[in-house]
Amino acid sequence: MSKFDRRKFIKTTSLSAAFASTPGLYSFKSRSSNQKYMGDFASPKLKNIKAAFIGVGYRGKGHINLFASLPGTEVVAISDLYEDNINASKEILKKLNKPVDKINTYWGGENKWKTMLIEVKPDIVFISTNWNNHGEMAIETMKNNAHAFVEVPLALSVKQLWEIVNTSEKHNKHCMMMENVNYGREELMFLNIIRNGHLGDLLHAEAAYIHDLRFQMFEEERGTGSWRTLQYEKRKGNLYPTHGLGPVSQYMNLLRSEDNFKTIVSFSSPAMGRKKFANENFQENHKWNKLNYQNGDLNTSIIKTHIGRTIMVQWDETSPRPYTRLNLIQGTKGILAGGPTRAAFDGGFENFTDGSHQWIKDDGIKRLYEKYDHPLYKRLNEKTKDSGHGGMDGIMMYRIVECLKNGTPLDQNVYEGCAWSALIELTSNSVQNDGEPQQFPDFTRGNWATTKTFDIIS
Repeated sequence: MSKFDRRKFIKTTSLSAAFASTPGLYSFKSRSSNQKYMGDFASPKLKNIKAAFIGVGYRGKGHINLFASLPGTEVVAISDLYEDNINASKEILKKLNKPVDKINTYWGGENKWKTMLIEVKPDIVFISTNWNNHGEMAIETMKNNAHAFVEVPLALSVKQLWEIVNTSEKHNKHCMMMENVNYGREELMFLNIIRNGHLGDLLHAEAAYIHDLRFQMFEEERGTGSWRTLQYEKRKGNLYPTHGLGPVSQYMNLLRSEDNFKTIVSFSSPAMGRKKFANENFQENHKWNKLNYQNGDLNTSIIKTHIGRTIMVQWDETSPRPYTRLNLIQGTKGILAGGPTRAAFDGGFENFTDGSHQWIKDDGIKRLYEKYDHPLYKRLNEKTKDSGHGGMDGIMMYRIVECLKNGTPLDQNVYEGCAWSALIELTSNSVQNDGEPQQFPDFTRGNWATTKTFDIIS
């Protein structure tokens, strides 16, 4: 929305009164006197960043490699359940010509990471563990005077997300959920096009995580599948909402002066695929064949925002289907869509289309990237293109380190990570109540209306 429209909306709806009168939206204690709003928080500059790592499986080792490759960084401690993961992490550091003899290591016990936080006192902690542990580890990290950087999702319950917010505000520590997809080339380009006004006012978005992950069930004792498979028995909703939702949330400036999440309705298909896969691939008495798979194979949710926009969010990790995040954003002047990259504009695009009735394709898309590639992608691509997930992991890590060293706000604040993660519980509640609308908690306590917009970073 334009600045004029936004001010008019706030004035005509008496924004603060609207918040207070919405049932459930303010069902939490007010911010106490010793808590500080963290929306635009910038921590003191860190010239040399000392980092500890909790969980160094596949993702954790990747973060160690990217972090330690950047100047002004130091790995001071590593904690994991398994010694071989610790040793493999040290080998990564050796290849980067980093000293490993003085790195503190903790392994073999469920709570070794707590001892690490107390003894080592790092500046920041990277958390890449089982989802069930993310919230507690983030909270304890901040209580021990370190910034927390957490793999998705940030936590599994709204109650724990509130505890994360309160801890961050009390201790003035960053807690960033590391949504790497926000740094994808396509997502960054879409953001650039939108911020330059070429899509007009935004109306609707579509976000998804469609990824056939049945193969993970073969990770029976260690690895993601050993614990992720259990989630299909525990819940009924969207188990992994943030990869699609993070980017479209930033397109729409949700939780940042322009708009915010309001309500969500959610429905799931029958739960059939996981049981079928288990029956076909494991012995009858195998633990996977003893699970009561409740979570529907495909979940579809519709979000309504405060100013009336809609977002469709889908999730499916079971069906035989090619990967997609949808990544669609519709405005009054055109539409952008992902997987593959497509675009259409009212009035066409240069000489490639003459209107909005056809997608820009092939050479037109090449021209679109040439013209609108995000300045951040242009600056960092050569340095990060060999990192994970098409370079987005490297850009994300570079920006984390850059912001901490410069003492500037992070690209993703604690409230965004909490709002995106809240879908796990909200969708489950809606599904279990036949699609009953669920109200989003406002983790900012109304401060989103004065938070700076997410602008183009060069």
